[in-house]
Amino acid sequence: MDSNTQGNLPECENQQTAAGRSKHPKSAGLPPKYIWILGAGRFGRIAAERLTARYPQAALLVVDRQPECLGELHESLRIAVQQEDAITFMSRHPLTEDQWIIPAVPVHVVLLWLVRMLHTEGRVMPLSVPEAVDAQVPNPYRVPSGTVYASFATFCCPDACSEPDKLCTYTGQPRPGNLFERLAAIDVPDHRVEVIRSWQLAPGVGGYRGAELHAVLRRIREHPGRVIVATSCRCHAVIDALAFDKD
Repeated sequence: MDSNTQGNLPECENQQTAAGRSKHPKSAGLPPKYIWILGAGRFGRIAAERLTARYPQAALLVVDRQPECLGELHESLRIAVQQEDAITFMSRHPLTEDQWIIPAVPVHVVLLWLVRMLHTEGRVMPLSVPEAVDAQVPNPYRVPSGTVYASFATFCCPDACSEPDKLCTYTGQPRPGNLFERLAAIDVPDHRVEVIRSWQLAPGVGGYRGAELHAVLRRIREHPGRVIVATSCRCHAVIDALAFDKD
């Protein structure tokens, strides 16, 4: 789901995109109080069901362009919904430090949000990921847009994997490390790397806080240039790139 790392991983990988501890991420005050689920399709519904069960006191909002999907969710789970494009919604509403984002749409939410936020301050352009990245990530899968997906897995992960620290729930073998750490070490001349870690809030459901997005946005504003932007959990990632120059 990029509820996953993503909602934007190929479907087999998409079934397990959450990151973090199996119970709660330790990166923020929990339980989460404010959660936006971007997307009301299959993975958005899974996220909504699991998060309402785990965090019944949280203020959840599901955003999607399709009224029929939203209507079904609202009727069955009695949660708030908003009919709107996900990136437009994020750019129109204040993103607080403690707001959790659960991406469950087939786009790289972090990249598109950064482009939307930066375009009023200078020249910003999405780029193809440099080809040198492919050799530095596990099982790279490059698509025509220039986006690269990476994964430690060569199989379809369980839908409700709890992503424990040490052993893969599918193979029972030790994990080969954390993919978000591998991505942070990418070395490409004239490019910086920014990695947003996806933390697991429920089995198979991952997201990140507004604080992490604002920190990346601030660094790009302060240090214009070419940036490799990735969203990653322990096992899966989506990787893009952009160029930003101030006016």
